[in-house]
Amino acid sequence: MLDHTDATLAALKRLRAHGISVALDDFGTGYSSLRYLRAFPFDRVKIDAAFVGELPSDEGAGAIVRAICNLCQAFSLSVTAEGIETDPQRVFVKEAGCSFGQGYLFAAPMPLESFMAYLDQMRAA
Repeated sequence: MLDHTDATLAALKRLRAHGISVALDDFGTGYSSLRYLRAFPFDRVKIDAAFVGELPSDEGAGAIVRAICNLCQAFSLSVTAEGIETDPQRVFVKEAGCSFGQGYLFAAPMPLESFMAYLDQMRAA
């Protein structure tokens, strides 16, 4: 992204102008950067599953997740934790400040048609 900053920025602005929210995915890994938070108009940051998978037992991973949540709060960005597989992980990321979560605890990846049926089922419950 940083190699094509102007083109990337213009594309992200066009997406947002059409009401499409933009997420910085896999935050905390080698392909994401703190610089991206300042350079591009993101709405949300997604914490990489590698950190979430170590929760709640790994203190270092917990400190990183809390720090990312605090940083995102300072930038008025919502946070999604990826890779939630257990209820203790869900509780940890929620208490750390994650607004959203995704992972096998909630549902396995599925095709759009299956997701729409799943969503209808969740709304009816």
